[in-house]
Amino acid sequence: MNVVPPALERLIVDLNRLPGVGVKTATRLALYLLRRPAVEAQSLARNLSELHEAIKLCSNCFAFSESDPCLICADPQRDPSLVCVVEEAADLMAIEKTGTFKGQYHILHGVLSPMDGIGPDEIKVGALIDRIDKQGIKEVLIATSSTVPGEATAAFLIDRLQSKKVKLTRLACGIPMGMDIKYADEITLGRAIESRKKY
Repeated sequence: MNVVPPALERLIVDLNRLPGVGVKTATRLALYLLRRPAVEAQSLARNLSELHEAIKLCSNCFAFSESDPCLICADPQRDPSLVCVVEEAADLMAIEKTGTFKGQYHILHGVLSPMDGIGPDEIKVGALIDRIDKQGIKEVLIATSSTVPGEATAAFLIDRLQSKKVKLTRLACGIPMGMDIKYADEITLGRAIESRKKY
């Protein structure tokens, strides 16, 4: 006998489809929503239903935005000649939290992964090359992750952009703050040495 009401079961199934949300977490979230006032659940449902109507991609950098161009691309205080290439919108958000980057972005919306059928045509590489050709970009900061697909994407971008009259830089990576050097893996330690800077 199923003790879970069908409406609650449907919500658990939907929440379970979210990345990183297992059945137990989905059940806990669904029960939490059920215990909250109905107005909160209605507000959540309304925000979810309006999400795809309100949000679009910026035609310049492909960030999620309610305006086109997005607020970053439209900001006159930003340096349009400096573009940071990231894999996903979450990477842009993480970099923005630092408050240190003053250029614009280019979101690839993925990384190269031939095993998954993702090649250059499936991510926004062509649009990046068009931007470089048309917008007078002087520096491209490649900020893909240090995973195998992220590194493959960075290598591909460097190969494709070397013929352009643009400075190519790579996001430095190395030993995290608070980490003891003896516990760092060889690749991380090697990158830290390669990315060293003069004081």
